[in-house]
Amino acid sequence: MNNASALLQVQGLTFSHPGRPVFLDWSACVGAGATLVCGGESSGKTTLLRLLAAELPPNAGSLRLGQVVLADAPQAYRRQVFWADPRSPAMDALIVRAWLQGLPAQYSEWNAPALATHLDGFDLHPHLDKGFYMLSTGTRRKVLMAAALASGAPLTLIDEPVAGLDRASIRYLCQALADTAQAPDRALVVAHYEALDGVPWRAVIELPELD
Repeated sequence: MNNASALLQVQGLTFSHPGRPVFLDWSACVGAGATLVCGGESSGKTTLLRLLAAELPPNAGSLRLGQVVLADAPQAYRRQVFWADPRSPAMDALIVRAWLQGLPAQYSEWNAPALATHLDGFDLHPHLDKGFYMLSTGTRRKVLMAAALASGAPLTLIDEPVAGLDRASIRYLCQALADTAQAPDRALVVAHYEALDGVPWRAVIELPELD
């Protein structure tokens, strides 16, 4: 991909967990549309999303999103990213409806009609007044993905999207990803062990399994 057409540019990314290297001088360009990050259980998919979200600091390397370099303007970079870790307990005490109502203030391109569509498509209305701690694994993921797709964020990161989802929800998810991937100014980066049917993947990033 031509660097000029990339929304996200990663150069020389290096990161290690204590005593365990994950990325060494890793570079990539991510354009608009849907990009699949695939690999086995220990390949670093979630770690990569956390690095791209600026949730984890790299040991070395640079990230540029649009015209914003993370090291130069970390807050401006993070304002362009949607990332919500489905495994994190940080939101457990929050009420789903209240959390969703607070998101438009964080994302300048928030799409309220899109959120309404995704709430319907994922059948989430019965869960809006529950705390996140009350949600099943699949329902929690559906709430986070509805918000991600509605956020309008230039870089939207989604981790293991089908965990706990029923077949109807997976079908809706694939259609929603395909529709959102048509936006010319959004990069959807989805981490999963294989491609999802019906999603027009612009690129596939394969991560080798770590030793």
